[in-house]
Amino acid sequence: MDYLVFRLYGPMASWGEIAIGESRHSADYPSKSAITGLLAAALGIRREEESVHHNLSKCYLQAVKVRRSGWLLRDYHTAQAPDSAGKFRYRTRRDEIVTGRDRLGTVLSSREYRSDADALVAVRALDAAHYSLTDLADALMKPKFHLYLGRKSCALAAPLNPLIIQADNFHSALENYQVKPVLKPIPEWASDSRWLPEDKLLRFYWEGDMAEFFPMDPNMDKSSVQRLARYDMPLSRKRWQFEPRQEYLWTTERRIG
Repeated sequence: MDYLVFRLYGPMASWGEIAIGESRHSADYPSKSAITGLLAAALGIRREEESVHHNLSKCYLQAVKVRRSGWLLRDYHTAQAPDSAGKFRYRTRRDEIVTGRDRLGTVLSSREYRSDADALVAVRALDAAHYSLTDLADALMKPKFHLYLGRKSCALAAPLNPLIIQADNFHSALENYQVKPVLKPIPEWASDSRWLPEDKLLRFYWEGDMAEFFPMDPNMDKSSVQRLARYDMPLSRKRWQFEPRQEYLWTTERRIG
């Protein structure tokens, strides 16, 4: 079975959770909507193309391996923009400030980010998928739109390096993916473990069922598997609506050496 595996790493990332009031929380691993949105941006799919977004979210199963969850970073955020006036569309920042001057309003929010987080993502296409894994890999190598880690301010800091790997399950695909080594020497300050800590436990998240992830190895400890519900399945990109999704979490000790 073929899997598309790629890496998500950056100085900041934001994997949105349910937003209530002024608080904009972030999970410590990529969400389904963020990964789907990243693939859509790479393919050049616009937000109003609802049917294509629906296919991307429903016809591809995803799994995530959290290599490093990073630090929590909070930002007190202010934004000024005019409210919508009928069907008028502000196309530039100048339009917002000049044309919408009388309708300007300030929004205050507290936003969370993950700093120096690192994760691997595996994608498997179902029969009804519009795009092959090769199409997705090519798009990630030469994206049509700008790619970012949850928010536009969160740029990628390492190549995605998408690879198509043949494996029996998500676990094998993620474990067989080799992260490219750093070519430049690491500065002395960065070699300090306080700056680049690694999680003591590896976490794997996947959707589907247990058989999608676990190899047929009776010696593997599956007692720590949890079933979770997360509101990150895109329902409408235009209206920013999401529906619940079931996923599994397996936690295991990091192998040394």
